[in-house]
Amino acid sequence: ELATARRGGGALPAVRVDDGAVATAFVSERLLRVDGLAATTFAPLSRFWRARDGWVRTHANYPHHRARLLAALGLADSPDEDALVARVAAELATRPAERVEEDVFAAGGLAVAVRTPEAWAAHPQGAAVAGRPLLTLDRMADGPVRRLPREAGPPARGLRVLDLTRVIAGPVATRTLALLGAEVMRVDSPALPESRDAHADTGFGKRSTVLDLARRADRASFEELLAAADVVVTGYRPGALDRHGLTPEALAARRPGLVVGQLSAWGAYGPWGGRRGFDSLVQAACGIAAIEAGDDGRPGALPAQALDHGTGYLLAAAVLRAVTEQSTGGGTHLARLALARTAAWLTGGVTPDPGEASGAYEPGEWLTEVEGPLGRVRYARSPVAYEGGPADWARLPGPWGADAPRWG
Repeated sequence: ELATARRGGGALPAVRVDDGAVATAFVSERLLRVDGLAATTFAPLSRFWRARDGWVRTHANYPHHRARLLAALGLADSPDEDALVARVAAELATRPAERVEEDVFAAGGLAVAVRTPEAWAAHPQGAAVAGRPLLTLDRMADGPVRRLPREAGPPARGLRVLDLTRVIAGPVATRTLALLGAEVMRVDSPALPESRDAHADTGFGKRSTVLDLARRADRASFEELLAAADVVVTGYRPGALDRHGLTPEALAARRPGLVVGQLSAWGAYGPWGGRRGFDSLVQAACGIAAIEAGDDGRPGALPAQALDHGTGYLLAAAVLRAVTEQSTGGGTHLARLALARTAAWLTGGVTPDPGEASGAYEPGEWLTEVEGPLGRVRYARSPVAYEGGPADWARLPGPWGADAPRWG
């Protein structure tokens, strides 16, 4: 739609959906290679565990989440991972699953009880999620009509996107906008360093800078970026950025005509509205892990972090729709999505298929390997394809935080 609008009208370009390209892109973080080295996806304490009355799923990929999980369980850390895993398993086996969920949350960590779809539907957060649409795109306030020059190039060319996201879903959204021509500046806190693998996988097409918003000089640099931004995408838990004056309402007041994209794990509503979460935890809580359980009853998982990737592409589409609407009606727009709502949409009316599993496929056709700033990088090409559209990113990922905080 935006490409057509920027050409001055005409027929919409034909969109191509290639099953292999989609399947490859949805596991891009697993297929990534930097100088031949595979990415690390889950840490030793990020897994399913038996609880006294069921199962729990924990997430401890980041050092601060690992520390909080262990603190909640009253356990000391250890460099001996195998011994530590055994101690955590023994401790969790003595505790009820929902008690673990609440104790770890209270400590600032990440754990959920594994629930069936029926149990999730009866849970207050599950009910809150079910009552919401897959995504919302609202006009928050008035704003000027966006005058994008007419051209036949990438549809998002000329848009400046301030990327305040982490961990797959949000970065996938902004990576997609970068593919389509947007200038994307990702901003991270020095207190929350990103893993090299995660940055390499989702850093295509972007610049990356590090700013401490509590420091006056860094805050001034951030405000300069914001003053010239067209889109702001946030992926932190609801409320996490409020202390920095970065609520959607505050952004709208300071920058009329902005498009704000906001995603979260559980939604910005309900009793879990302010909780942290990741794809693996949402799969466990909402019933997907139970649906995917093996014959032994051990919870399973989808073959991809599909909630993350799917929500990321949906958010990119919502941002583009908002920009298209602004080209005729102006306004300041807010798009909101949640992994849990994507899960509800994905599982709606789905029953396990007793048939044979589909055969394995070789992803090589949809992979590219090139030399870049990080070394020799093998990566999945974007599945976003339409007639006349870009085939690849114009910029390879560089080192995390290495760019100056200014637009090009």
